[in-house]
Amino acid sequence: MKAETNARSSYQNLIYTALIIAAVAVALSFPGPFTEINGFPLKKLIVPLLQIIMLGMGTTMSIKDFEGVIQQPRAVFVGVACHFLIMPLLGFTLATTFDFPPEIAAGVVLIGCSPSGLASNVMCFIAKANVPLSITVTTLSTLMAPFLMPALMKLLAGQFIEISFLKMMVEIIEIVILPVVVGLILNRIFHKSAVIINKVMPLISMAGIVLIVAIITAAGRDSLLTVGWTLAFCVLIHNLMGFTFGYWSARLFGMDEQSCRTVAIEVGLQNGGLASGIAVQLGKVATVGLAPALFGPIMNTTGSLLATYWSQHPPKDVPVVAEQEPVQ
Repeated sequence: MKAETNARSSYQNLIYTALIIAAVAVALSFPGPFTEINGFPLKKLIVPLLQIIMLGMGTTMSIKDFEGVIQQPRAVFVGVACHFLIMPLLGFTLATTFDFPPEIAAGVVLIGCSPSGLASNVMCFIAKANVPLSITVTTLSTLMAPFLMPALMKLLAGQFIEISFLKMMVEIIEIVILPVVVGLILNRIFHKSAVIINKVMPLISMAGIVLIVAIITAAGRDSLLTVGWTLAFCVLIHNLMGFTFGYWSARLFGMDEQSCRTVAIEVGLQNGGLASGIAVQLGKVATVGLAPALFGPIMNTTGSLLATYWSQHPPKDVPVVAEQEPVQ
């Protein structure tokens, strides 16, 4: 049964990745349908779509998700700290090294300052990593985003474009915290119905993210055609270095193999959707939003390959808790 679930999760993730890549290709070739419909700019759909996705995330959460903080506080601290230290600094270093135009560079920093990616829990399950730790780190990094993201952006991306700490904090609360809280409440009140919601929301989330990527790609088509391959290469390096530094940082702190895999995935996978929403709120989706749009298909491709490789090389002495299936 576990092998079947593992294979199903891997198959679903490959389909998701293929859909995102297809969305990028179609939006680049035919940007019109993804730019506006009857005079309505589709980029206005990005934030509402993100709020729906985060609402869905809230319905899958419960107070039990925070038990990991009590059960393994050191591992949680290392995971969250590595995420918010490694990726922002890598983003700033790469943006400076590649000498991108200011708004493109700010987008590279933005994706680095984002919380953990929504797909990380599934990736950790496939990779036979520490799933409870993954869920806890994803949850905490998401809830801390309204404070850490604006602070890091002000410090690092502020050298490229103007950043308002307070404005960004309020926007992240509106996009992330409020929908998640509503989702938690709905899960608490309609607990029995939440089982059905948890089966439907991943599909809605998948469709929403694919559409968001297509809209951003179409909006930034001209800039993407100019710096596309260079930016894609930069984003790929960012992602792979995130996996690498995340894994070896956890090793440095003496964590077990499962937890090292978890930290690697949690560091390397970013919430590109949230970064895209911030780019929209900044009014720079066609430039600042490009790196987040590219990060999505790239991280899902590399993440799938890494998780599949690790699934074929299970760590020794795997605790039973690691075999729990992530809530989806």
